Amino acid sequence: MTLQIKPGTTWDEVYARARAAAPEAFDADRILNLHGGEWQRSGEPGQHVNPVDGQAIQGPPRIGHDEAVEAVKHAHVEHDAWARVDLDERKARVAAAVAEMREHRDTLALLLVWEIGKPWKLACDDVDRALSGVDWYLGEIERQLAGRTPLSGPVSNIASWNYPMSVQVHAELVQCLAGNGVVAKTPSQGGFHTLTLAHAIMKRAGLPVTLLSGVGAALGDALISSPEIGALAFVGGRANGRKAATTLADTGKRHLLEQEGLNVWGVWDYSDWDALAAHLTKGFDYAKQRCTAYPRYAVQRELFPQFLEMYLPVVRSLTFGHPLAVENPDDELPTLNFGPVISAAKAAELVGHFDAAVAGEGIPLYRGSLSQGRFLGGQDTSAYVAPACVLEPPKSWALHHAEPFGPLDSIVLVDSESELLAAMNASNGALVGSIATDDADFAARVGEQLQSFKVGINKPRSRGDREEVFGGKGASWKGAFVGGDLLVQAVTEGEGPLMGNFPTYSLYPESV
Repeated sequence: MTLQIKPGTTWDEVYARARAAAPEAFDADRILNLHGGEWQRSGEPGQHVNPVDGQAIQGPPRIGHDEAVEAVKHAHVEHDAWARVDLDERKARVAAAVAEMREHRDTLALLLVWEIGKPWKLACDDVDRALSGVDWYLGEIERQLAGRTPLSGPVSNIASWNYPMSVQVHAELVQCLAGNGVVAKTPSQGGFHTLTLAHAIMKRAGLPVTLLSGVGAALGDALISSPEIGALAFVGGRANGRKAATTLADTGKRHLLEQEGLNVWGVWDYSDWDALAAHLTKGFDYAKQRCTAYPRYAVQRELFPQFLEMYLPVVRSLTFGHPLAVENPDDELPTLNFGPVISAAKAAELVGHFDAAVAGEGIPLYRGSLSQGRFLGGQDTSAYVAPACVLEPPKSWALHHAEPFGPLDSIVLVDSESELLAAMNASNGALVGSIATDDADFAARVGEQLQSFKVGINKPRSRGDREEVFGGKGASWKGAFVGGDLLVQAVTEGEGPLMGNFPTYSLYPESV
């Protein structure tokens, strides 16, 4: 089978579409930064290697610390003016931004495919979830803002690269709707073109947004602890999140920090293997590059033969490869479980982790091959990695207490309820966890002891949005947040407790 890139979806064609949609933000040779109220050819852009085929594309235009400080000061001026804008006008401008993003939905999605390797359908879902989520807030915001006022300064957003639209842009639009200005940093690993187009549309709608690119070490002080900042919203790894929390510890500044944890499926006294197989197959979407992926299974030893009989067909059935490769020009774009991981370095890291586990006497239960993928002839596949699984990884393994952020699974066998709990709580806090069991009493008893913010019984859990609360426990999360009324409360001032697990906030609001 000979594959080709679907006509109209090459990088050059997609970049031309973005330029046509927002010429003020895209030059022929680079993207711009948005600060001081306008798009500026500031910063030093480098080349960025896209993960899809290893070719160089325009990199983020990195500005320095002093420019970031000035950008935050101007964002505070915009915030003050915006906080006085009537709610009906704010709703109209946010709705206009959402409507124009829908017009450019396919371009936004194609940018996601090229920048972060997200398969076409999942990229479309990322854009659609962002916009439909904001639609809901547009209908609820009057009730949500009753008796509440904007923060004293703009919200600073530092987010991971994996969900630029449904996490970052979605949150920013809600922050604007609530009366706040927005400062956002593009992730260094990808997503900056998508965010540039989205923010160009937001700016044209009259929203008070600032978008900057730069190295975290240079911009961190300006974007985290500047006195003008009203709150920090952070999504990323524990190391950077810990630094941010430490910086803000004595300031009293509101912070919403979502960090990773090792999410685990626990399997005990269970029999519905077909249902679990469907959940596990879906769980490989986007190569498990999300904070709510489940890369670890804690399985009752006597059930391991049945688990293995279910699991191996799942990993063998997964489809992966070039997200835009088709057999014929008129073919629809393929529906894949995943494309590349975020970079060649990440792919090599995952392979190294697998090898290290086996060298430490872990059992190589499954190791897929890139020959199973769908690729163009002669294509660079250095950012692709096939699914793999290690049984009983050594306790010294680097990923024994951490998530791989890729399609590398591990299984530990347990013989008692206490062993199951220890295995499921291995990372001192997780965002989600699930128990597969036929015993409802066991599920209720164990679920209460899991250090996971959301617990699923015979189903996975996700980040969720709108009405549902989301956060984390232990080291996976610090801050106030997220979803529905709580998200609006987190970025406004008013009566009542806020959700959080640091000293100035209540652990749970009275409404939960």
